[in-house]
Amino acid sequence: MSLFTGSGVALITPFHQDGSVNYEKLQELVEFHIKNETDAIIVAGTTGEASTLPDAEHVEVVRKTVEFANKRIPVIGGSGSNDTSYAIELSKKLEACGVDGLLVVTPYYNRSNNSGYIKHYEAIANAVNVPIILYNVPGRTGVKLPLEVLKSLSEHKNIIGIKEASGDMTYVSDIARICGPDFDIYSGNDDIIVPTMSIGGIGVISVLANVLPKETHDMCQFYLDGKVKESRDLQLKYNGFVHSLFTETNPIPVKKAMNLLNMNVGPLRMPLDELSECATKILIEEMRKIGLEV
Repeated sequence: MSLFTGSGVALITPFHQDGSVNYEKLQELVEFHIKNETDAIIVAGTTGEASTLPDAEHVEVVRKTVEFANKRIPVIGGSGSNDTSYAIELSKKLEACGVDGLLVVTPYYNRSNNSGYIKHYEAIANAVNVPIILYNVPGRTGVKLPLEVLKSLSEHKNIIGIKEASGDMTYVSDIARICGPDFDIYSGNDDIIVPTMSIGGIGVISVLANVLPKETHDMCQFYLDGKVKESRDLQLKYNGFVHSLFTETNPIPVKKAMNLLNMNVGPLRMPLDELSECATKILIEEMRKIGLEV
């Protein structure tokens, strides 16, 4: 059974100016997404700056999100690591927080061989009782999960799908062909949501949805409802803005966009820094093109 269909937001983590987590703002954001029909919240992932959240903070951010959501929307926690033992322990802690599922990134830096990837993911999946979505993002991990690895993992009862962020549509279509219709595919790239859904994807795990939750939901829902033209029109309308959200490393531009809209989500944690002047100009231009007042 799918954890969700449609638009899952890859939620930013809001901070106070002193760098501490702003839990009041986090609660506001959860309510904002529920009100605007976001279909799932993915917390403490790449966009949530999870790599700079110490363990206790990481778990607390997830726990609070589950508490704030109060079963009104699925909450999926990021628990991936390049250390299998650590990923298992973090996954168990997030399961204890009450998450509906886990997002587990491909091991990075100490890149494995095929058998190692399979053993890594199977060890995590065997240690928990909640569904796991794999996260393939070669631009950050340095590896694209081989199709034979995905085929093997798709047969595990706890591994139900993949967030696919390679941008390679041939690869996505091969996943759909090899792993079959019961293996859920979510676009990890906001500029190809509709193309991904056209070959069997069931939604997106989205950066764009932090700013435009209803529009991202509608783009997916239109497609699921068979309204392909309406879905495509939204994709094309917002792709210029999507591109401006990736002029620099995510989540630098999206947090800037949210702050420009007076959402007051606070600063970034180092080593991420404020969006450059040039990229800010591009971001503002694209925001104005789609009618956002900045």
